[in-house]
Amino acid sequence: MRGRDSKDAKDTKEINVNKEILLVVDAVANEKGVGKEIIFGALEIALASAAKKRYPGDPDVRVTINRRSGVYETFRRWQVVADDAPLDAPDRQMPLTAARQLRADAPIGDFVDAPLENADFGGRIAAQTARQVIVQKVRDAERAQIVDAFLHRKGELISGVVKRLERDKERRTERSDVIMDVGGNVEAKIAGEDLIPRESFRISERVRGYLKDVRTESRGPQLFVSRTAPEFLIALFTLEVPEINQGLIEIKAAARDPGSRAKIAVKSKDARIDPIGACVGMRGARVQSVTTELSGERIDIVQWDDDSVRFVMNAMSPAEVESIIVDEDTHSMDIIVCDEKQLAQAIGKGGQNVHLASRLTGWTLNVMTKSQAQDRRGQEDETLQQMFTTQLGVDEEIAAILVREGFAGLDEVAYVPVQEMLEIAEFDQEIVDELRGRARDVLLTRAIAAEEHVGAPQPDEDLLQMDGMDEALAFTLAGRGITTMDGLAELSVDDLNEIAGLDDKRAAQLIMKAREPWFLSGR
Repeated sequence: MRGRDSKDAKDTKEINVNKEILLVVDAVANEKGVGKEIIFGALEIALASAAKKRYPGDPDVRVTINRRSGVYETFRRWQVVADDAPLDAPDRQMPLTAARQLRADAPIGDFVDAPLENADFGGRIAAQTARQVIVQKVRDAERAQIVDAFLHRKGELISGVVKRLERDKERRTERSDVIMDVGGNVEAKIAGEDLIPRESFRISERVRGYLKDVRTESRGPQLFVSRTAPEFLIALFTLEVPEINQGLIEIKAAARDPGSRAKIAVKSKDARIDPIGACVGMRGARVQSVTTELSGERIDIVQWDDDSVRFVMNAMSPAEVESIIVDEDTHSMDIIVCDEKQLAQAIGKGGQNVHLASRLTGWTLNVMTKSQAQDRRGQEDETLQQMFTTQLGVDEEIAAILVREGFAGLDEVAYVPVQEMLEIAEFDQEIVDELRGRARDVLLTRAIAAEEHVGAPQPDEDLLQMDGMDEALAFTLAGRGITTMDGLAELSVDDLNEIAGLDDKRAAQLIMKAREPWFLSGR
């Protein structure tokens, strides 16, 4: 009778444990809002870990829990190896003969299970282990749910309440990160560098920003928000201007100096709608709302144009552009304004206006007055004229004619159609043939020199064409890392003599010639 009572007590205990498992799964799943399967998996890992501690070494222990009854079973798993094979992991491998006593058809490489006594779920060690594993698994599940819930919202505005301020010692930034509660016990972080300069927030204050990233982190927030990104500006206008949200107006580009100034380019898809007026709003109400959100950031709204030159002219507002010279090769434009007053407006305080316009349009912009442009053009023409004089061995009159007619290099002289050159009033057939022949000879000499210096640094065109320079000297300088006129201009006479073995007079002349652009630009 005593033996039967003991068995009944054990069965009763097992039933209670099984019920306890199901109760734990239900309670945790409901409290944390995670799937029951995740809790069952955590319990299986916890019970396997508790059972494993009963055995020496590193056995492979697994536990399976019946999802309906709560009944759990514990097994030790072995990998089957050949009888004569060495046991690399004795605690986890079993020879074939021994394995087939557990399962007659067990093949080599497969796994066999041997039942073990269950760990006591109600025991102190098992309970502690289970608690730790469950907590970690629940955290992992919650993080995964956060990522899944917000991944589709990446690129949207997100708002919340400031929960705390944190200082990141690793980044050594003076500004604290803002940790915001966006609801549902979900946290998002605005890093110090993603906050607008000079703005500060207090605990429980509402804040919003642009959700720029959603990613899995081992600890801390997984949502990363920015208030300095150009996309934040675009999202705010989309919120304030119904025509943008309806697709009638499109914001094509935006550039910001956060907290100070910004430019956005807008385009209307309906000819009846003024995109700038719509973004400004009645009495400036719409743009003012955005400015207030951005801590007083001044916003220039400019008209987008498919023509790059017109777009750049619009982007330079409020400055009035007189003309533009486009260089497609360098993807740059020279912006010419009429006087110093317009120059100051075009450049802006600290170069802000031109820098924002450059980032908005994607072009490198160089601003100058009309007189500066004329001086620069004159200097470029003089340099080009000197190059023709030196390289082609012609007098200043012939060189000046070539410059006047728009020839920008020796290759144009060598290969432009003969008829075009004959249309120049001062040229006849003999002069044209002579010029073309000399230009081709120089280009051939260059090609040979370049072939001899394959793999070596190549001199830039400005250095090759500089007055007083020759091919051999240019390649000698390039071999010492001096490939441009600027590089030559920074040398002293002694430095140049040491590199090229020149006399002091010629070295000084070359250096001064290389420095002439500095004087023109005021360096």
